[in-house]
Amino acid sequence: MNYSSVFSVVVMALALGACNKPATVTPPVAPAVAAVPGPAGPAGPAGPAGPVGATGAPGEVGATGNTGAQGSKGSTGATGDRGRAGGDTVIVVPAAPAPAR
Repeated sequence: MNYSSVFSVVVMALALGACNKPATVTPPVAPAVAAVPGPAGPAGPAGPAGPVGATGAPGEVGATGNTGAQGSKGSTGATGDRGRAGGDTVIVVPAAPAPAR
């Protein structure tokens, strides 16, 4: 019985001591900048150029265009040469074939 009360006190001390108590942190106060009367001094040199940015993503394909207008009528072609005068040429027209029976 005597040990149980001592044991309880030790356990309670360990349990309460194990609690994490965060320390309060106060941010440092920035010193106040006092304005100085008088003209401003010359500007300093330009800083170095920044790095080139990454290439952008390719664009989307555009929509199909409308059908174009109909073309104009073409010009008349050249006239052919006049044919030769006929001679003693005879044209024979073949007879129609006999009907099938």
